[in-house]
Amino acid sequence: MPKEFSRTRRVGEQIQRELSMLIRRELQDPRAGWVTITGVRMSRDLAHARVFVSVLDADRDPMRAVAALNHAAGFLRRLLGHALGLRIVPRLRFEHDVSIERGARLSSLIDQAVNEDRNKGAPAAKVHDEAPARRAGLEDPDNGGEDRS
Repeated sequence: MPKEFSRTRRVGEQIQRELSMLIRRELQDPRAGWVTITGVRMSRDLAHARVFVSVLDADRDPMRAVAALNHAAGFLRRLLGHALGLRIVPRLRFEHDVSIERGARLSSLIDQAVNEDRNKGAPAAKVHDEAPARRAGLEDPDNGGEDRS
């Protein structure tokens, strides 16, 4: 994986902050709704920015909000250029960030599995109490805890 340059990271963070304010204050498109910018990934030459957004309203279609933001990308780019004072203002491409939904789904699945275990009467696993070698199967419990390897 290529190492990210600190300038690209800093510019991406600055774009994230500025775009958040610009969308909230300047964008009048109701299709965008309430969105949060979760991250910005810059190209090495700072010419392109992938902007990841999450829609806060669960009833709103995230693809519709992303389409509205992409439609307003030129307008936002112009405002961003005035705010940042960069020589080259990156082209903006908005994308729906599914990591929050994936995290919520994983959390829900874990909670569901724990509840099913409790309902079956099985005790909850206490993995954190066991020694790491015992969990990995490297320790022999019958031999006073000595290492098997």
